[in-house]
Amino acid sequence: MQPVIGISLSLDEHGRIKPEREHHYVDTSYVRAVQDAGGLAVHLPIQTDAEALLDRIHGLLITGGGDFAPPTPYPGDVVFDLVPERQLEFDRQLLTGALERGMPVLGICYGMQLLALRFGGKLLCHIPHDRPEARNHQLSESDGQHAILIEERSRLETLLGPEPGPVNSTHHQGVAEPGHGMRVCARSDDGLIEAIEPEANRFWIGVQWHPERMKGAHRDALFGAFVAACTPRESALS
Repeated sequence: MQPVIGISLSLDEHGRIKPEREHHYVDTSYVRAVQDAGGLAVHLPIQTDAEALLDRIHGLLITGGGDFAPPTPYPGDVVFDLVPERQLEFDRQLLTGALERGMPVLGICYGMQLLALRFGGKLLCHIPHDRPEARNHQLSESDGQHAILIEERSRLETLLGPEPGPVNSTHHQGVAEPGHGMRVCARSDDGLIEAIEPEANRFWIGVQWHPERMKGAHRDALFGAFVAACTPRESALS
């Protein structure tokens, strides 16, 4: 049975897409990556019953999104594009429900940060301020890349190999601590966390880069393993 992968959506509540209207939106590359891996992609719009949506999917993909609000004030020249509160609350409901069901989860960029927070982790709210010694991680979407170092004997290493090559990098927030029961499975060459996974045998992986925008073996390996983990073992949904 073809696995159904639920894809979270971002919310434009400020009329950026079209004045005086609200819109859901998401990069179409997520759907292509799921489809190419053999999954059936469905969008998960914000609504009142997250559990009803989770009843109908086999895996959850939390996509990239806006910024998390810092717990303390930052310098005035630091600009945050905050995730709308309604979107954040709905994403939390989706993620909590998926984890409670043992459902495979792939968190990308904002999705990885949400995953870490769910387990009590902490964030870097603005990397240039919080880790001034770090490299620039907010690079050009067209050609900005940096290397990552994968932890030995991690699930991610089994998927991507010990030398996965460079990844894209378009973020200014990141994970400072992965949370209880989660471990770091990849870092950038300046020590920042690039991927997390659970200590338990669950497919709950968060990556800071955007594999859906990459071509070739890297994207295919990660999404292929995710979709495979979501494949139902029975002929129908329970």
